[in-house]
Amino acid sequence: MKAPPLDYVRPATVAEALAYLKQGGDGAMVLAGGQSLGPMLNLRLARPTLLVDISRLAELTRTATVNGTLAIGSAVIHADIEDGKAPDPCHGLLTETAATIAYRAVRNRGTIGGSLSHADPVGDWCPVLMALGASVVAASNAGERTIAVADFVEGVLTTSLRPGEIVTEIRIPRLAATARWGRYKICRKPGKFADAIAVVVMDTAAVQSRVAVAMPNHRPVLLPQAAVHLLALKGADRDGLAAFRNAARAELAALGASDALQLHILSAAAMRAAADALNRKRPQP
Repeated sequence: MKAPPLDYVRPATVAEALAYLKQGGDGAMVLAGGQSLGPMLNLRLARPTLLVDISRLAELTRTATVNGTLAIGSAVIHADIEDGKAPDPCHGLLTETAATIAYRAVRNRGTIGGSLSHADPVGDWCPVLMALGASVVAASNAGERTIAVADFVEGVLTTSLRPGEIVTEIRIPRLAATARWGRYKICRKPGKFADAIAVVVMDTAAVQSRVAVAMPNHRPVLLPQAAVHLLALKGADRDGLAAFRNAARAELAALGASDALQLHILSAAAMRAAADALNRKRPQP
């Protein structure tokens, strides 16, 4: 199939893009990398009357670090993060995440902001950014607002973006020198949809930790009780990790992941992410 008839515009600035969105009303959609929207158009799962292409806006492809926080433009492609062209203040977590997204051809086009806005339940960026305590900046003709990534994705393919808003940047706090991270992705084949993604970020010196899990057919979630168990672990011993896995399993069950097989897969991914963090060498200050 082919995409339905539509109009296409490539604005020169964010302000111009917002004006087009207002003009197009409910029929306008934003195009960034197009790696998800393109197939949806061809299958006619999406039927916009106007596509507003923001992929080449210079305002959205910049990165800057201010007061220890990385502001990365929403149109920065995965490949640039993978290749180190964008800073990684998270001890390699951003670089490794980008490198495991689909295939290189997809990473050459797909964008970090587009991936978040698509809100695939097993998209790579959301659980990572949730575990990092990152936030999204959304711009509209009324101004800007900042939304925690944990609140931004509200459900499967559903975000808290309002009509006429565009994600302009993602703000990611720098990890402390004492912090560690772990990540585990269960995926049968590169480029396929994952069965589970788990990310943990822990800093025993600051007594802080986050555990994020992404799963099919459910919004990505933080597991605060499992995060408490994570801080109590002194090392990657079997009994301690088993207790952490059980805590994660119970919390996931309470959040609606009631299928026994799914619970097993998700809790196993969380346990392996925790083991990855505990076994990882401390970064050099």
